Amino acid sequence: MKTSLNTLYRTVKISKQAVSQYAKRQEVFDKQFEDLVLEADILKKEHPGCGVEKMYYTLKPEFIGRDRFIENFMELGYRVKKKRNYKKTTRASKQYYPNLIKGMKVNAPSQIWQSDITYIKVGARYYYAIFIIDVYTKKIVGYQLSNHMRAAANVKALKMALKNNKAPMIHHSDRGSQYISNEYVGILKDNGCQISMATKALDNAYAERINRTIKEEYLEHWDIKEYDQLKKSLKRAVNNYNSKRKHNHLSRQCPIEFENNWKLLSKDKRPTFNIFNDQKN
Repeated sequence: MKTSLNTLYRTVKISKQAVSQYAKRQEVFDKQFEDLVLEADILKKEHPGCGVEKMYYTLKPEFIGRDRFIENFMELGYRVKKKRNYKKTTRASKQYYPNLIKGMKVNAPSQIWQSDITYIKVGARYYYAIFIIDVYTKKIVGYQLSNHMRAAANVKALKMALKNNKAPMIHHSDRGSQYISNEYVGILKDNGCQISMATKALDNAYAERINRTIKEEYLEHWDIKEYDQLKKSLKRAVNNYNSKRKHNHLSRQCPIEFENNWKLLSKDKRPTFNIFNDQKN
């Protein structure tokens, strides 16, 4: 057997030492990969809807490249399965404000906040979640869970956002009646906020994306049976999203990390982007 192996080594023109070194490297790789799978399982527990590519940039393994990581973990079954559903959550009001943000240049937190309402089904019941997001940092600055669609829930989310963050220059939403209630509008005006409204979903895309992210990457993967559990899970999801979930367009930082690092940058180093304008020639 030993003679046969030596003959094989000579035939393929590799040394016995090279084979031994390869075997040792493979052994080290296998051990590192086993540890990486454990890290990935922990990550998926906290961020169950995290895609494979985002897993790579979150875990940042030094011993394996991105493409090989994605290929291996896709084969291991880490692909995200998404549900498709729809339920109308707002009723357009006859009173509305113009869209102020089309094509707007954004280069700092609290320039634009966007808000939207989404439904969450638990058993046979529907509950409603309001999110307010800072468009620049992608941080969820305020949120509220409710078993109704009245404006009172939106007001609570807004008060939370204003308690912990600087009031935005512009508050943007769809034309849902909740956003033109006297109390909601009054709070915005008292804080010096301009009010902007979308005419279609594309104009409120950042807030709508948050709805999908929280539901598809977190809540839909947890076995939620009743309202109190949903309330705790929503808080957990928001905390994980704000403090741990990496964003490619935030230089692969989570929203809070990006916001904190932004303060340390000189003005010429701070990222800038423009809100999409579908009316621009």
